[in-house]
Amino acid sequence: MNIARHLALVDELCFRPFPAEHGSSDEGTAAPGYVTAVLESSRGLGGGDPAERAATVEQYEKGRDALYERLAPRWGETDPYNLQTVLLRTEREAIPEPWAGLSARAGVAYVWEAEGTGRWVAVAVADRDEADEVRLLAVVTQEAPP
Repeated sequence: MNIARHLALVDELCFRPFPAEHGSSDEGTAAPGYVTAVLESSRGLGGGDPAERAATVEQYEKGRDALYERLAPRWGETDPYNLQTVLLRTEREAIPEPWAGLSARAGVAYVWEAEGTGRWVAVAVADRDEADEVRLLAVVTQEAPP
């Protein structure tokens, strides 16, 4: 896990123009107003060995926390943002992307407003779907968290 490389990508995404249409990007997926970058992804854990999956989730959580330790001095300390409540709200209200999609994939995220950019940054571990790979994600968006 290369934290310095991940931080450089987050910095770049805070200033890169968003695409005009939804689609794939070199980092993951992008759409008007946001980019979801896959910083790390497991291979072959979707529907695989639960013990190996749990170890990978723990490893990626450590990576997420290492990113927090580097970003918090820059943008401020923050409590973990509970995406479970966002997911529950999607049943009764329209939650904008990328927050609805992130809440379907991850339970918590660290979220900051990236000063001077007009953008929000979230880092999370996507591990909700046991049939899918585990991923360490960075989301950069112009949409404030719901």
